[in-house]
Amino acid sequence: MLDPRVVEWFEANPMMSEPFEDFSPEMLALARSPVGAPPTRAIARVTDDAVDGVPVRIYHHDHPPAGLIVYFHGGGFCIGSIGLMDNVARELAHRSGAAVVSVDYRLAPEHPYPAGLDDCETVTRWALANASRLGASPSSVVVAGESAGGNLAAAVTLRLRGNVDIPLAGQVLMYPSVDGGSWTHRSRDEFAGVVLSRKTMEGFWERYTAGRDLGHDPLVAPLQAPDLGDLPPAIVVLGGCDPLRDEGRLYASRLREDGGAVDEVCYGGQPHGFINFQLPAAADAFECISAWLRSVLTTDSEPLR
Repeated sequence: MLDPRVVEWFEANPMMSEPFEDFSPEMLALARSPVGAPPTRAIARVTDDAVDGVPVRIYHHDHPPAGLIVYFHGGGFCIGSIGLMDNVARELAHRSGAAVVSVDYRLAPEHPYPAGLDDCETVTRWALANASRLGASPSSVVVAGESAGGNLAAAVTLRLRGNVDIPLAGQVLMYPSVDGGSWTHRSRDEFAGVVLSRKTMEGFWERYTAGRDLGHDPLVAPLQAPDLGDLPPAIVVLGGCDPLRDEGRLYASRLREDGGAVDEVCYGGQPHGFINFQLPAAADAFECISAWLRSVLTTDSEPLR
């Protein structure tokens, strides 16, 4: 059952509750706007740059950062932008005291898998190699993402496992999509139509995979990985009324079973995207995420509270 505060918010913002089902070039362009809402948090300095051709937005503090977060926005691999998800990046930076690098990875259908994942890996490797330039320790680099971005964060950790000199310090997975086009999870049917419809999810999957049979590729559907051991500590944040809830729960369980350190938090009555929508529970989620980040980041300075 949706939180009454969510119902009230949807009634006041009916467009936000409508599933994205129009994949026309015109609608895709609108849903990729480089400009979002006015800034929600003051950050000392925000700069736009590029890493090996991948556009990024970097959020700097006027104090030594607690660490470095590489953030991948959501949007079903097809929509969204660093501008539209600026609020999430700002909140992560503000609450954790870490610097944030938000990645404007390539989107489907123009750039199907693995283009977006390649971009995310490129920037993450750059972050590990250049953290000190941003004032952070190379051992305090975390990946974070919501929805499709959570998928990309999980996939990046799988790609980097055993392939970097300094491992990632953690992964923040916010209502991640981790099982591709699978419909074996009850929550997908139970909550379809609340922000995400079946048509929405199938449309995103078809475009990201370009119609290929990739449902068992762990870099596309991380839940399909035969082994989830030796991965960074994780926090998995879920919404109780999200179609992706059950696969997120199962992913957290698999990480735990394979020896990983995992915190799993589910916010009752919350729909998919509740953090990005800045619904009332988002404040609690950000505080939980930030407390977890402070526990995994190593720093000589005191992060913001």
